Amino acid sequence: MDTGSVKFGANRAAMTALLGGIRAEEDVIREGGGAKAADAQRAKGRLTVRERLALLLDPGAEWMELGLWAAHGMYAEFGGAAGAGVVTGLGRVEGRLCMIVANDATVKAGAFFPMTAKKVLRAQTIALENRIPTLYLVDSSGVFLPLQEDVFPDQDDFGRVFRNNAVMSSLGVPQITAIMGMCVAGGAYLPVMTDTVLMTEGSGLFLAGPALVQAAIGQVTAAEELGGAAMHAEISGTVDFKEKDDASCILRLRSLVGKLGRRDQRLEIRDHGEVFSRVAFDAERDAPKFAAEELYGLMDPTVGASNSYDMRDVIVRVVDRSEFEEYKADFGRTVLCGYARIGGRAVGIVANQKSNQASTVSTGPMAGQHRTEFGGVIYTESAQKAARFIMDCNQQLVPLIFLHDVNGFMVGKDAEWSGIIRAGAKMVSAVSTSVVPKITVIVGGSFGAGHYAMCGKAYDPRFLFAWPTARYAVMSGASAANTLVEVRVKQMERAGRTLGPEERKQIYDEIKATYNAQGDPRYGAARLWIDAIIDPAKTREVLMTALEAVAMNAEVGRFNVGVLQT
Repeated sequence: MDTGSVKFGANRAAMTALLGGIRAEEDVIREGGGAKAADAQRAKGRLTVRERLALLLDPGAEWMELGLWAAHGMYAEFGGAAGAGVVTGLGRVEGRLCMIVANDATVKAGAFFPMTAKKVLRAQTIALENRIPTLYLVDSSGVFLPLQEDVFPDQDDFGRVFRNNAVMSSLGVPQITAIMGMCVAGGAYLPVMTDTVLMTEGSGLFLAGPALVQAAIGQVTAAEELGGAAMHAEISGTVDFKEKDDASCILRLRSLVGKLGRRDQRLEIRDHGEVFSRVAFDAERDAPKFAAEELYGLMDPTVGASNSYDMRDVIVRVVDRSEFEEYKADFGRTVLCGYARIGGRAVGIVANQKSNQASTVSTGPMAGQHRTEFGGVIYTESAQKAARFIMDCNQQLVPLIFLHDVNGFMVGKDAEWSGIIRAGAKMVSAVSTSVVPKITVIVGGSFGAGHYAMCGKAYDPRFLFAWPTARYAVMSGASAANTLVEVRVKQMERAGRTLGPEERKQIYDEIKATYNAQGDPRYGAARLWIDAIIDPAKTREVLMTALEAVAMNAEVGRFNVGVLQT
């Protein structure tokens, strides 16, 4: 990487501007329902969700928020739902890494929109897969009734939250709930299905509130008598700890987390009580040799820009001591594979190489000839290498990290003769059956079947992160527009109409704009396809936290790759 070049400086300036815009948008999302709603929350004697988190989390500890962009640009007809009305993320409480799920009562009284349910389910899935203690800060009015058909009935809707509560408990994943506001209707089951329940005075926990009780059975009952903290602490016995206010409740919650034990792990555990290899780590001694901020100048973040760079420039700024043991370095060069450590933890890295590569063709009609392979494209040899490396990591119990900037698999006669479909199927099969933890970072493009082969969302990565430069779609906006314009033109020609150049350009621009908007990482993060949009310079820190999280689950199933196309 030439950090003194004009191109590097231009890329850095553009990336800094892009990050600044994203951070400004994130600041607005974090305001939830806004200042007026926050004042109303405080008027009830309650803290806002961010104030609660500030008390709960260890001072100065890293907070890795997940799903911040959920519901972004959605539900405009109802005034929007910032962050889907709930805050989720990984943070330290009494030194223990915990998953936190906290309702934001400033957003529609903490009601559950469709994306709220999906965001909570995603947090539970991460906690379940990695056996992470989970803390719920409840302050919710329940299902958002105008959208109940999209919240209530399906397999991945509201009811799945309670099913997950039970499954997590059965697997020994600690869950503690602090009720610090309303907890109504179906949502009342969540706290009671967790291990321990705390509740503040002035909060409410009931299957039906006073108004609904009166409408249903004609009984007139005050909220406190019906389901207040005193009633549940003294009469129903539902609440384990009754607390005066938010501050005392959170103090008690921290104390309880500090007393959590750790379950026995499997006999194969080798290092530091973990199943995966980990060595002593010193932040200063083991830091990368190159500055992470230099990643800002790596690529032009302009949508549609053609970027060519060496992915090793990313890897050496992420891994310990910039040491990367590359696997089959001279074979299948458009995919990089190799071993490294991040925060002392062993990892296997599978990454797309974005610079063009010289190679000798091994099979097909061009066998023995020299050619240039396009960066970001997966060729037959690259897929074969990656599949074998992924299988090796599973045999050796090494977690996998995938770094995406992929256009897809190579096409054409030469590729088909070389068996690209068979090789691609082998790579997809290895990713699908992999049993070690997988973490995905989309650096640039993530298009077509390349997204699948590089452990996209459908292939169960424990975490999926994206840089602001990520593009996430079947194909790029330009490619989609070129393809669909021709389809549209032929349809109109069959109808007897001929399009002029200006009309063709208008159709092209419309399709390209739509695809570019849908490929933006903010679009994907709003729909929870992406767990977090991360600062490129923070990639190492994010991966260190994620690797710590995945190491908490010592259960690794038997690796059985199944039938491979050979």
